Amino acid sequence: MASRWIALVIAGMIAGQGQAQQAADAVTTEGTSTGAVEGLSAQAQAAMDAKEAGEPVTSETWMVSAANPLAVEAGAEVLRKGGSAADAMVAVQTVLGLVEPQSSGLGGGAFLVWFDAESGELTTLDGRETAPLAATPTYFQDEAGEPLSFFDAVVGGRSVGTPGTPALLEAAHDRWGNQDWPSLFETAIGLAEDGFTVSPRLAGLVASEPEGRLDRFEDTAAYFYPDGAPLEAGDRLTNKAYAEVLRAIAQRGSSAFYDGPIADAIVSLVQENGGLLAAEDFATYEVVERAPVCVPYRTTEVCGMGPPSSGALTVGQILGMLDSYALSDMGPDSAEAWTLIGDASRLAFADRGRYMADSDFVPMPTKGLVDDAYLDRRAEMLDPARALEAVEPGEPAWDHAMLRGDDVALELPSTSHISIVDAEGNALSMTTTIENGFGSRLFVRGFLLNNELTDFSFATHNDGRPIANRVEPGKRPRSSMSPTIVMQDGAPLLVIGSPGGSRIIGYVAQGIVNYLDFGMNPQQAVAAPHLVNRFGTFDIETDTDATALEADLQAAGFETNLRELTSGLHVIALEDGKLVGGADPRREGIALGE
Repeated sequence: MASRWIALVIAGMIAGQGQAQQAADAVTTEGTSTGAVEGLSAQAQAAMDAKEAGEPVTSETWMVSAANPLAVEAGAEVLRKGGSAADAMVAVQTVLGLVEPQSSGLGGGAFLVWFDAESGELTTLDGRETAPLAATPTYFQDEAGEPLSFFDAVVGGRSVGTPGTPALLEAAHDRWGNQDWPSLFETAIGLAEDGFTVSPRLAGLVASEPEGRLDRFEDTAAYFYPDGAPLEAGDRLTNKAYAEVLRAIAQRGSSAFYDGPIADAIVSLVQENGGLLAAEDFATYEVVERAPVCVPYRTTEVCGMGPPSSGALTVGQILGMLDSYALSDMGPDSAEAWTLIGDASRLAFADRGRYMADSDFVPMPTKGLVDDAYLDRRAEMLDPARALEAVEPGEPAWDHAMLRGDDVALELPSTSHISIVDAEGNALSMTTTIENGFGSRLFVRGFLLNNELTDFSFATHNDGRPIANRVEPGKRPRSSMSPTIVMQDGAPLLVIGSPGGSRIIGYVAQGIVNYLDFGMNPQQAVAAPHLVNRFGTFDIETDTDATALEADLQAAGFETNLRELTSGLHVIALEDGKLVGGADPRREGIALGE
């Protein structure tokens, strides 16, 4: 196998327990729902038609692929004016926070991977939320020291971390933008003030919310349940409060969010509902620039976000183990290929649960986890004919002797992803979230607040060993978000990412395998049926051709589970001077370019 390298800013789930997460995160998902989106331009409608026909979108100069057509059109307008990918991202994100509020927004956080065409360099920005400075490792435990039930922790103020998205938008624009900052908010402000049409997806998700969550808080219920009934597809919805917040940020920058009445309103609401977030948390929040984690795969380098994300490391481990096997000869309909992919994922998730966390707070064997010799040893455990009976974390090279407990923190399916390539050749991959669908369910100034802190381990120790991903003041919870840029010969080949909780890792790894090994075009790569294995049970996407593999995978020794697997992959490939885009048919987004 090719030697693996990693660039770092700071050097630095185990089968039985993982089953608890598999059961829990089956309870709440962002279920498959697309439907028509009203008010699209002819070009956007053509892109939607192409997606529904299973065809990729091709362009010459620029492209944006994201989760809602109105947001994509906002980014496209910026790119038409000569804006950079960073400029377009600001426009896309601010519209997503309005039309897809359950998935991302000002009240959440994000990770961004950037390729700079002028310098040829990759970097990443960490806009992950942080724990309150007043939080302690027992933050999610009751008086008896037992972990809280998951949704008791999610709903309300306890789960809310300091939002990072507003600061990330400004940091990216300051670094790479060329358009006037206030202009990037105009589309979102206009839609918020004049109104937008509620999509079938948003309406369906509101309707499916269990009683006592989204309707628990007065302001949240007033917005999502006008006149006491849930929003319906086709309703015209305005959000004047959100427009006011956007206008303040447009005029004053992100300081309008972190210092003043907006922050005060967030702090007040969170503390009224059991949280510890304080003004000091807002005053001290910073976006962190980090070097990417890159792992070779085939003829490429797969690059993404390092800790506190587990995304690039876990995706990289999966692909690094698979690099020894000729998946292209097996094909996407081969149970042998999926046995290899599934068990490589299980081994990577075992390491993820033991070692991966915010490396600013705990030492991590980051280099060792993607070391060539280490992944060779792990790959030798794989058998295309037979599932591993059990998996354990490995022992990567590490200059610490600290023993670690294994983590079973939940990470539920939601989130959104943005892929952009601009006319100068800059590429942006950003995954953005408020964590669970509708986050903490707290709604303030026209946007929802995250429940990101429930990505921490509720337990502090396992078998007497400290858990790396435990709560600590100011710490960033581990994430599975995997914004990725696949490089070839020093230039971007594929810009990819997805929502989906901890299954994001599998969705992104599979998307890369579909493109590089199975020869699929970008639209085929994102639309292909999913098979995901994190902790032993193979999740197989129901009502797809993948169900034909179930019997063979069971015969190989896997337990299987047929279910919806609602990824939201958004992909742009750079092929022979053209941009070729795909958007996941499981959601309502499009790829659009010129």
